[in-house]
Amino acid sequence: MTPDSNRVERRAAQRFQLHVPVAVRFAGRVVPGFTQDLSARGMFFYSEADLQDGAVVELTFTMPSEITLGESMPVRCRGHVLRSSLPREGQRKGFAVRLESYEYLPAEAGEIVSQFMRVSAAVAASTHALSR
Repeated sequence: MTPDSNRVERRAAQRFQLHVPVAVRFAGRVVPGFTQDLSARGMFFYSEADLQDGAVVELTFTMPSEITLGESMPVRCRGHVLRSSLPREGQRKGFAVRLESYEYLPAEAGEIVSQFMRVSAAVAASTHALSR
């Protein structure tokens, strides 16, 4: 038996390994990110945001059909950062967030979120290229 096989799973909600773009709003700023996994109670995402443990965040993304069991729907969640992980080479910083509330948005909001993510990604890529 390995030590990992004796670990007790303490999560109360099913976790889905999904990589979806997310708009991260905090302290009057909005930056792009992407999820590693989602559950009804929380998420882990990567971003270039500078968030401290305990920070309040608002996360807007399109909830995939795997979770809604219907159509994909835009959603806005509010929560706070439980912990962060230092970036490894070639990666962004990671954040675990406990979700405290969420609201489904009108379908049109999904297009706005995806447009924001495309523009943000393009700006981030061009800024990174200029800084080299």
